[in-house]
Amino acid sequence: MELEGKVALVTGASGGIGAAVARKLHEAGASVGLLSRRGDDLGLDRALGLTCDVRDRNAVGTATDAVVERFGRLDVVVANAGVGAYGPFLELDPEQLETMIDVNLKGTLYTAAATLPHLIAAGEGDFLSLASVAGLRAFPGEAVYNASKFGQLGFTRALDHELRERGVRATCICPGGVKTNFAIGTGRTEGDPVLEGMLTADEVADVVLFTVTRPGRMRILTTSFRPMIEASWG
Repeated sequence: MELEGKVALVTGASGGIGAAVARKLHEAGASVGLLSRRGDDLGLDRALGLTCDVRDRNAVGTATDAVVERFGRLDVVVANAGVGAYGPFLELDPEQLETMIDVNLKGTLYTAAATLPHLIAAGEGDFLSLASVAGLRAFPGEAVYNASKFGQLGFTRALDHELRERGVRATCICPGGVKTNFAIGTGRTEGDPVLEGMLTADEVADVVLFTVTRPGRMRILTTSFRPMIEASWG
């Protein structure tokens, strides 16, 4: 198996893309540390489920230490935890604004701060942030979500400059629409026919697995992919 003997840490791992990524990495042989608000281990062996709110920097650090203590190393990090709320900026609930910045952007920063020292010490590894096409192009009704995702992309690209010579790869994953429970009730409507044409969480997980199994002499900086129902631009 491609990741046998490796250890991965995934945030937002209890459902949607995070759970699909966790299962895909586990199927490839990795032991997995699963951080989420529910602390679910998804019923996997070689898994450690931990309750963790990525908005709490200390909690992310404690959870990371627990994963390394349990499995003895850390090789792959997927900063996946994310939330979304759509609508005109001036009509957005202030709490939704704060939550998107705190979870999507600060959560990624806190995850990096806790995990990167382990990858650097090993002299190799992968740090992936799960962003969105909304980190590449602005969309109406997504101003704050765009801001958080542009931030993730910029942060991850900057990390590449800092980490490459230390053997650590930094990649930003930017999918188009994905059919999950993401943003249901805060911009998406359950049962909307358009959801049926979106990407699946497993398809995103396939891209993550492809990225982290590339030969060590190469790296993928940013990868973006969209369902066929979504128009291109530029």
